[in-house]
Amino acid sequence: MKDDNCIFCKIANGEIPSATVYEDEDFRVILDLGPASKGHCLILPKHHFADICALDDEIGAKALPLAAKIGVAMKRSLGCTGFNMVQNNGTSAGQTVFHFHIHVIPRYDGGPDMVSWTPGHMESEELAAVAEQIKKEL
Repeated sequence: MKDDNCIFCKIANGEIPSATVYEDEDFRVILDLGPASKGHCLILPKHHFADICALDDEIGAKALPLAAKIGVAMKRSLGCTGFNMVQNNGTSAGQTVFHFHIHVIPRYDGGPDMVSWTPGHMESEELAAVAEQIKKEL
């Protein structure tokens, strides 16, 4: 299933040219046009899923190993010393294109800080209450 109005569907299926680093029957991996660092890639499924909540289990099971494979290739080829995998769901989480995708962002020693936050604090009673709220929906 494809969404004819989705730019990532068009890129993933070769209708729009991209700097492709990997392709198989399920995914196309491209260089991001607005990279956070040199080599920043996007893993795009060829089928349309709005976000991780809509993702097919079979594609989901293949996405994480593919991200690891891309990260290893980045370390070997670009000399990065690590990488982040970022996957946003919903506008409030920073999702701007509503086609499931994973950012694989190479990280270099001495490079800029990104994908970080200041840890907060919750008392054990509050942690337990929040855990119970979530458990009720599982």
